[in-house]
Amino acid sequence: MSALRDLFGEGTDLDPLQMALRALAVFVLALVMIRAAGRRAIGQHRSFDACNTVLLGAVLSRAVVGASPFWATMAAGLTIVVLHRIVAMASVRWPWFETLVSGDKRVLVRDGRRDDAEMRKALITARDMDEAVRRRSGDETVPVVGAVLERDGQITVKLGER
Repeated sequence: MSALRDLFGEGTDLDPLQMALRALAVFVLALVMIRAAGRRAIGQHRSFDACNTVLLGAVLSRAVVGASPFWATMAAGLTIVVLHRIVAMASVRWPWFETLVSGDKRVLVRDGRRDDAEMRKALITARDMDEAVRRRSGDETVPVVGAVLERDGQITVKLGER
């Protein structure tokens, strides 16, 4: 146990080698946690996925710099990953829960007409819409038949004929 303490250090008075070893250990353990959380933990970009990413990074960084006890910090990280997994499983099981956690799409343009009220609720400006059209077509003058603000914040645009 003494050798482990010498290798990883204690508290905030860590030398560069101890911090590097802590960073290595946290990296490996974080990778295991993220793999256990499932593929959606990083890839979906929904609000609860972002919570998982931000919180996990914030908590695990404390273990690297010695701001919190190493194993207690790892336990907190594991708790965040397990909670994320539970929320994801509940979202699969209950659609109403998924909507509560991840929101729902918003139709911004229908039949070629912008829905200004829906765009205001979604905090989407006309310039945001023009940007989405440019990304899709390379030209913002192409008529837009439909547009949807997806749950991950992306705007899906359906273009019309010129």
